[in-house]
Amino acid sequence: MSMRRRLRTIAFWLLAAALLVCHLIVIQHSLTARFWEDEAFNLTVPLNLLAGLGYSSDGALSGSTITPFDARISTGPVVLLPVAGMLLFGGDPVISARLVPVAFWALLIAGLALLGWRVAGRWAALAGAAAPLAFNGLGSYSPIQGPADLLGEVAAAALLVWALITLRRRPWLAGLLVGLAVQCKLIALLALPAFAVAIWVRSPGRGWSRIGQTVRRGWLPLLLAGVPTLLFELWALVSLGPAGFVEHLREMVRFVRSGGQRGQSTTVAQKLDTLTSAWFVPGWVAWLTAALVIVLIVGGFVEVRRRGRLKRRSMALALAGGVGSVAFVGWWATAAHTPLWVRHPAVGVLAFFPVLVIVACWGARELASARILRDAPVNGAEEPVNLRRIAGGVTAAALAASLAWSVAGHVQQTTLPRNETLATQRADVAVIADWVEKTGTEWLAAQPWGAAVAPIVMSGAHVGLFDAPAMGGVPRLTGMPCDSETLVEGSRYRVCAPPAR
Repeated sequence: MSMRRRLRTIAFWLLAAALLVCHLIVIQHSLTARFWEDEAFNLTVPLNLLAGLGYSSDGALSGSTITPFDARISTGPVVLLPVAGMLLFGGDPVISARLVPVAFWALLIAGLALLGWRVAGRWAALAGAAAPLAFNGLGSYSPIQGPADLLGEVAAAALLVWALITLRRRPWLAGLLVGLAVQCKLIALLALPAFAVAIWVRSPGRGWSRIGQTVRRGWLPLLLAGVPTLLFELWALVSLGPAGFVEHLREMVRFVRSGGQRGQSTTVAQKLDTLTSAWFVPGWVAWLTAALVIVLIVGGFVEVRRRGRLKRRSMALALAGGVGSVAFVGWWATAAHTPLWVRHPAVGVLAFFPVLVIVACWGARELASARILRDAPVNGAEEPVNLRRIAGGVTAAALAASLAWSVAGHVQQTTLPRNETLATQRADVAVIADWVEKTGTEWLAAQPWGAAVAPIVMSGAHVGLFDAPAMGGVPRLTGMPCDSETLVEGSRYRVCAPPAR
């Protein structure tokens, strides 16, 4: 091994170790972050399952009664059933539950690293593993605080990445993984066009012959993609009965059509501005990075086309990444009824944006290996080829700098002071949890929906919403002063007696 190659190897492993440390810092920070309301609402499902109440939520957004197969729980059983398994081992329920999304985060990073290594070598593996850290899901009312949040977005993205990995040799497994991703987060259905395009690129023939081959190769993966959903809905049918199952389907349709929100009206410009802000770099750097990725991908394909050896694997990944990104971002941007939450396109952003970064690294490698055509005049061909190599190197260096800036920004965020953490929540909820246990209180009403939800779930009580008819005579947990008798009080939250009728 030459000295130059040895130094590159040392540099790679040092950077890989540094990236691993960054991931560990982000994970640790996420594990100890504030347990927020969507996580808490999701946690009610495995808690009720273990309590013998079936696959049910507390129904805080559906009438505040135990609600089997609640359509408002958008995080699916592929995440929540393993959480129930983790809770069987005891320990802190929040940490136990959050370890499941952390495992999916590790699966996502490992998948991107493997995909990058296969496509363009170790540097692409490093870039792929770093890319998810560039995404900042914290800056909205409904955030992704970090990889440990008890949500389905990271898990769905991880399974989609592994579906891309297995698509070439085991398309049936890829279809099954896509189906499991849908049962992490229903919005993962938007990934289907990306996989259809990838199968089409890999199919032989031209014209109608190629379409026929695509159908032959794609019918089994498509069929298997529906199996997890079919099994889940059969479970719902058996549990709810025909009448209850029909109402369950109606509620699901209402939830999907409304996005779970009312009175929202947003524009494409607002959505794109929100997405521009969802990175650990300034907006102009985010747009510049996107342009660099496109330039490197196009440059790479131009170079391999020039040599007459177009690679279908790279083409399939590039088109899958592009179609997947456009499908998620395009749907969200044009869906005026959905709010300015980057959680909605996050599955596609975490799965397909890093794939485009990996293909960009492949393009940079192809440009770096550009050579003079043998039959071209030396004076006429040398300068443009050298310019391509220089341009590719500079563009790749700029992309690497942007990724490094993003990772550093993400790590820096973990050092900022926090108003509330899981530890402060535990300390404040402890006195309320003791009161719940001593009085045998089964339900507490959150006033309003928001920060009051998580303390109720952490206290061991079921959570309802204060304005639901079912919560008429139920004590209320709030962070505001009580209008009635204060039953128990912590430093931040208190339980108020139900108002007199």
